[in-house]
Amino acid sequence: MKHLLQPTNIILAALISLLCSCTGLHKIAEGEKLYTGAEVKLHITGHLKNKKEIHNTVEPALRPVPNKKFLWMRPKLWFYQQAGTPEKKGFRSWLKKMGEPPVYQSQVKMESAAKNIDAALFNIGIFRSITEPEVKEKKKTASIIYNSYVHPPFTINTVKLPGDDDLMSEIIISENKNTLLKKGDNYSLNVLKAERERIDAALKNNGYFYFNPDYLLFKADTSETDRTVNLELSVKEETPYKSLLIYRLGNIYVNPGTSTLFTSDSVQMPADTLLVDSVYFIDSRLSIKPITLLRAIYLRPDDIYSREKHSITLNRLMSMGNFRFVSIRFSENDTSNPGFLNAQIYLTSLPKRTFRTEVDLVTKSNDFTGPRVTVDYKNRNTFNGAELFQVDLSGSYETQLNGQFKNLYSYQISPSVDFIVPRFLVPFRSKLINQTGYYIPKTKFSSGYSYTKRVNYFNLTSLKFSFGYKWKENIKKEHEFLPVTVNYTRLSKPSAIFSALLEANPFLKRSYEEQFIAGLSYSFTYNEQVIPQQKNQFYFNGTAEFSGNTLSTINRITTGEKADSDNPQSFAGSVYSQFSRFTIDMRNYFNFPKKNKIVLRLYTGVGIPYGNSSTLPYIKQFFSGGPNSIRSFLINSVGPGTYHAPEGSQLSFLLQGGDMKIESNAEYRCNLIGIIKGALFIDAGNTWFLKRDTLASSVFRFADFSSQLAAGMGCGIRLDASFFVLRFDLSTPVRKPWLTGGDKWVLDEINFSSREWRRENLVLNIAIGYPF
Repeated sequence: MKHLLQPTNIILAALISLLCSCTGLHKIAEGEKLYTGAEVKLHITGHLKNKKEIHNTVEPALRPVPNKKFLWMRPKLWFYQQAGTPEKKGFRSWLKKMGEPPVYQSQVKMESAAKNIDAALFNIGIFRSITEPEVKEKKKTASIIYNSYVHPPFTINTVKLPGDDDLMSEIIISENKNTLLKKGDNYSLNVLKAERERIDAALKNNGYFYFNPDYLLFKADTSETDRTVNLELSVKEETPYKSLLIYRLGNIYVNPGTSTLFTSDSVQMPADTLLVDSVYFIDSRLSIKPITLLRAIYLRPDDIYSREKHSITLNRLMSMGNFRFVSIRFSENDTSNPGFLNAQIYLTSLPKRTFRTEVDLVTKSNDFTGPRVTVDYKNRNTFNGAELFQVDLSGSYETQLNGQFKNLYSYQISPSVDFIVPRFLVPFRSKLINQTGYYIPKTKFSSGYSYTKRVNYFNLTSLKFSFGYKWKENIKKEHEFLPVTVNYTRLSKPSAIFSALLEANPFLKRSYEEQFIAGLSYSFTYNEQVIPQQKNQFYFNGTAEFSGNTLSTINRITTGEKADSDNPQSFAGSVYSQFSRFTIDMRNYFNFPKKNKIVLRLYTGVGIPYGNSSTLPYIKQFFSGGPNSIRSFLINSVGPGTYHAPEGSQLSFLLQGGDMKIESNAEYRCNLIGIIKGALFIDAGNTWFLKRDTLASSVFRFADFSSQLAAGMGCGIRLDASFFVLRFDLSTPVRKPWLTGGDKWVLDEINFSSREWRRENLVLNIAIGYPF
């Protein structure tokens, strides 16, 4: 009896009792049953494909939605019940707002829901369905099964287009090559609506400004014999006259926020109005040069109105980064000149100059902590051509408050300057290169300096410069090409301890040698996350970097000597690095109802030193472990291979990189309460060397790499306020590749009750933003 009354057992029993009470079934109203949901059961006559698609179609008809459930609990319902009827504001009032009222079976309008299901089935070609509700009752709950008796959907046989001898019919026929209605496809009301919108877009691109998709009519003639539909498209007879007219553009006005709407040439415009390339620029408050804005404006007088050019103009003006809002208002010209539209382009500017200061307290997963200060200055219109000039000055200090490196600290000062021009700067003149696509192409100059001091170790100075281009092919595809990237790194004032570490580790020594990196890089990004309604979103980023090849060629031409890492060549007094480096980052986001999702990620990278270099520069090596990598291990502490710095070793402070990296992640994200989100995740990966003259256990071999993977699992809580995400991930290693013997899995060692095990194995990562 004494054993049963132990505090741990009492707490456990109380917790179990609380969790069981969270079902919300203890306070059900008299004579009511809690509604737990519904399902549609299909009774099929004939062969039916795509049952899952049919279920997804009818699901919105299943109303109301039952109380939200997490495992066996209904926490929101429980909060609502516990709050009772609060008389004034306070905790109970807040608790009631956090909860949700019970949904009872009596609230469900079954006959109405059955009709809605039949209507949804009708819209996908199942014209003769019959749905009957059936209630399934339990002691305190009830659910509904809707039995739907269905037949295979009707399919499209023919589509007849308008045959009138007019320009509108010609456009509809000429655009039919892009039709969404294919013979043999199932009839679908949604596809018919999409087809009407497609035709409407084509007409608006050809001047039919006032046309509307609702003016298009599809008539359906069904055949019961072979279950087919013959469709006939026509323009409604009651279509307004204006909607059948082709409109051209009249005057184009660029207006920096004034309220005057110029509808005819008779209106007196301000004296400081400029006419440039047939476009009126009104008001001297418009500080950006007209020639700069004209690169983004695709509207010109006498052109036939085009919705596509309208959209391109809006997108390009917004993508310049100088305006808070951009809108275009069209108005008909005076009655003496019908069929013309004046366009007013309204621009609401962002502040030209902004100054921002940010102070953070940074805590890393390697137990180093300290403040970080960032000062940012932006000028969005430096030379009145929408150029962005940005200066960042950041500094940080970190130390380990407790642990083996308690007396070590480091600080870093990193100023940088960026200059971005909203067009391609090329050594030849070309209008075409800057005036294609929905987005403004940009040329970027970037430079930076970094000084790092690690007390008792070294000082590290780094200079960098890059020049290149960035452009979006469309909303999902983005390119970045940097034909010039230069990075110079120099180590100074190495301590005796650090020098001894380098002498004992030749590979690490070569990584820290003075390096001059000069080359080029290219990056391509494909991102479907910009389409929020898509259920399966794919993300891909690939980069390629090449360094030292041009310098090697120049040296070979001028000296006749081939680059050799044993006797490396120099440029401007510094040894230059020569390597190729490639990375691929692929992710798949599987979206489920209620904003839950599963994310799968695969990251691979490889760097190949050659010619003038025997190792990759330290800043170009690959590392694994940390809050955005394998979260069960300290930052950059995994690998290479089976290498693991001995406990207390100074090498664990310096960290060891590799030439190659493979990493994969799987994460389930779910909504809990309000802005609180939950996650379960598994991470695995490692880094390796490619050179055979390094540590044998750290060299990549295809036959061995899978046995050298590190792995961990954990759970997380995220505070997601849309504009800001604070993430807490708690995880533990489940596979340690450095362990000797055949079995490197440590699942059987998990012991949450052991304080020593928790100290050595539980890793808490606190970070901002999602890991991927």
